Amino acid sequence: MSKVKRLIESYSRFIALPWRDDAAAAQRVVFCVYPETEELRIRANLGELELVTRQHGHDWMPFDLTDTFALWMGEQKYATGYFKSPSKLSTVIHRYLDWLEARFTAELSREGVSDHYVVALYGVGSLFGLLKVKEVVDRLAIHVPGRLVVFFPGSFENNNYRLLDGYDGWNYLATPITVDGSR
Repeated sequence: MSKVKRLIESYSRFIALPWRDDAAAAQRVVFCVYPETEELRIRANLGELELVTRQHGHDWMPFDLTDTFALWMGEQKYATGYFKSPSKLSTVIHRYLDWLEARFTAELSREGVSDHYVVALYGVGSLFGLLKVKEVVDRLAIHVPGRLVVFFPGSFENNNYRLLDGYDGWNYLATPITVDGSR
């Protein structure tokens, strides 16, 4: 069985469990961790993940991070200057996070997201080198009354997440779901 199919089965078992009403935002976050080489297969199977979610009585809202930096950059008055001198971008990158949070909350509101929703955050690899996933998840999770499921291309070992296996990771309170079925 493929890694993606095993991840979907692990996700299905997890999402079928009863949800606690009193869980803090960080405890409502789930990281579906898979090798970065499986990114396209995960994206191709988002429909199956949505189906599994709905079969267990929850609604589904996807949120794609892939193009958000380009969209934000396109709105910047000094975008051309940032392209000429990328080091200057570090002084304003926090605005991208603010913009991302505003866009995310607007989408939640438009969709009428409630406490029985799974909000699927994917395209996380596009944050590499710009923002830390932990910063983004911390900012977005507080707005999700149901579950925030982060599709995470990287690894999880010893309670440590590493995005794209590219640099030192971090600890996070989220529930990990991996291709080998561990949590």
